[in-house]
Amino acid sequence: MNYVLALLLPPLSIMIAGRPILGIIVFLIWLPAVIFSSGLTHPMFILLAWFLIHQGVVTKGP
Repeated sequence: MNYVLALLLPPLSIMIAGRPILGIIVFLIWLPAVIFSSGLTHPMFILLAWFLIHQGVVTKGP
C-alpha cells in the first residue's frame, strides 16, 4: 500500500516508511520542484520513496 502512496505523495510515503525528518526535507524540495517544473521531477522522488520503502522492508523482514 505504501508503494501506491509513493506514486501520489512521495514525502508522506517516506514519513510512513519510518523516516520523518527525511520526509520533511523531501517535502520542502518536492513541492517547489513539482510546481516550477510542471511535474517533470516527480518521478525522481517516486524512485527515492520506493528505494526507502524497499530498504525498510528488507531490513525489517517479513
